[in-house]
Amino acid sequence: MKLYRALVVATSLLLLFSSRTSLGAPPTDEEKPNIVFILVDDAGIGDFSTYGCQYGVTPNIDQLANEGMKFTNAYSGNAVCGPSRCVLMTGLHPGHAQRRANQSKDGLLALPTGQMTVAKLLHEAGYATGGFGKWGLGNPGTTGVPEKQGFDTFFGYYDQRHAHDYYTEYLIRNSVRVPITQSGDQSWDDYSATRIADETIQFIEANKDRPFFCYAAWTPPHGAYEIPDNSPYGERSWTETEKNYAAMVALDDTDVGRVMQKLKDLGIDEKTLVVFTSDNGANANFIKRLGSTGQYRGYKRMLYEGGIRAPFIARWPGKIQPGSINDVQTTFVDVLPTIAELIGVPVPAGADGYSILPSLLGRERQVRPTPLYFEIYEPYFQQSVRLADWKGYRTGTRDALELYDLKADPGEANNVAEAHPDIIKEIEAIMTAEHTPSPHYTTPEHRRPAKAKRNKKRQTTSLKDLLDDKE
Repeated sequence: MKLYRALVVATSLLLLFSSRTSLGAPPTDEEKPNIVFILVDDAGIGDFSTYGCQYGVTPNIDQLANEGMKFTNAYSGNAVCGPSRCVLMTGLHPGHAQRRANQSKDGLLALPTGQMTVAKLLHEAGYATGGFGKWGLGNPGTTGVPEKQGFDTFFGYYDQRHAHDYYTEYLIRNSVRVPITQSGDQSWDDYSATRIADETIQFIEANKDRPFFCYAAWTPPHGAYEIPDNSPYGERSWTETEKNYAAMVALDDTDVGRVMQKLKDLGIDEKTLVVFTSDNGANANFIKRLGSTGQYRGYKRMLYEGGIRAPFIARWPGKIQPGSINDVQTTFVDVLPTIAELIGVPVPAGADGYSILPSLLGRERQVRPTPLYFEIYEPYFQQSVRLADWKGYRTGTRDALELYDLKADPGEANNVAEAHPDIIKEIEAIMTAEHTPSPHYTTPEHRRPAKAKRNKKRQTTSLKDLLDDKE
C-alpha cells in the first residue's frame, strides 16, 4: 500500500502540473462555458437505462451519455439529501462539512455567512447564477438562504419538508413566497415540478448572452410519490407508488430533453457544459420490484454502495469525447475544484476534493490522489472509505470494520476483513484522520443496540420514520 500511495502522489502531482500549464491564462467571458448542473432527487443509479435500468427507458439521459462522458465510479456527496447537497455546494467531504444528517441536535443547520460555495465562486467570476428546485441548506431568515450563498435567484423549495408537497400553495423566490393557485384537479399546471422546470428554461433563455450557472435541483422522484399522469406504467402490475415513482423518473428525462433542446434552439449548445446526477441512492421501497439501486447493496441513508453510487454524466460538445466512459473515482466533493480549474480561478482554501477536468477533457487517465471518505448520522452513525478497489464500512468509531473488494464483489456480499488486517489498519487510520467531531452531532464509539431507549433531543429518528421520508 505504501507503493500505491507513492504512485498516486506522483501521478496527481504530474496531472496538476500538466493541467495548469495546458490551461494557460484564465478564460475570458467569451471563453467561459455555461454550466447546467442537473441534480435529481433520490433517483438510484438503476433508474436510468444508460446504467442498465430494467423497468423503463430514459432516452434523453441516454442521449446525454452518448454525446458526452459517462462515469462508472461516481458517488454522490452523501446518502441523504441535505448532507449530499452540502458537500456539493461547499467542496467539503462529510467528515468536514457542516451538514452530516438532515437534522441535528440543533435542528436544521443553515450554511454560515462566510461559507464558500460553488455558486459564490461562479458569481464572483462574473457568472449569472440561478437555482431551481430544492435547496435544503437554509430556510428564509437564516444565513444559509441561496441568495446569500452566491445565487442571483433561486426558485422552488427552501425547506426540505416543504419539498414533499408537489401540489403546494406556494413556492419561494429569493425568500419571498410566490402564491400558486391550485385548480383542485392536480393537473400538470398545478404540479410544482412543471413550474420549476419552466423557470429553469426561462433562466437559460434570459442569460443566453452571458456566462451562466444553472443549478437544476429538481425534486422528482423524491416522495411524496405524486404525479398527474402515470400512464406510461399504468398497465404494470405494480403498486400505485411504484407506478408514480417510475413516471417521475420519466418526467426527469423529459425535462432533460427540454433543457437540451432549449440550448440548441438558442445556439449555445456547444458552449455549455451539462452535468446530470442524483443526490443519493434510491429508497428501499424501489429495490425489489424496480431494481433502482442496480447491483449494489444498500439504499438511501446507508453508506453501502447502493446509498451513495450515483449516475454522473457530463456533456460539452467539442471538449468532451462523445460516448466516452470514465472509471475515475469521483464524488460531489470534486465539483467545486473542477469548476475552479474550468474557469481559471484558485481552488478555495480547505476544499477536500480535486479537479477531474483532465478526465472530462480526455487529457489523461487520472488516479484519485486521496481516498473517498463518507460519514452520516442517520439512521445511525456510519463511516465508509473507498481506497482503490477496497471499501471499508463501520457503524461506530470503534466498531469492527467490514471490508469489501469492490472489483471482485461490487455488491458487497463478502466481508473479507479477517484476510486483510493491513488494509483494515490503513482504512481505520483514514477514518480517524478524516473525521472531525462536530458540536451538532454526537459521535458514538459503538452503534447502540436497536432496542435501546432513544433520547428525543438527539438526532436518532427511527429507521421506519426515515424510510417513510419525513425528511
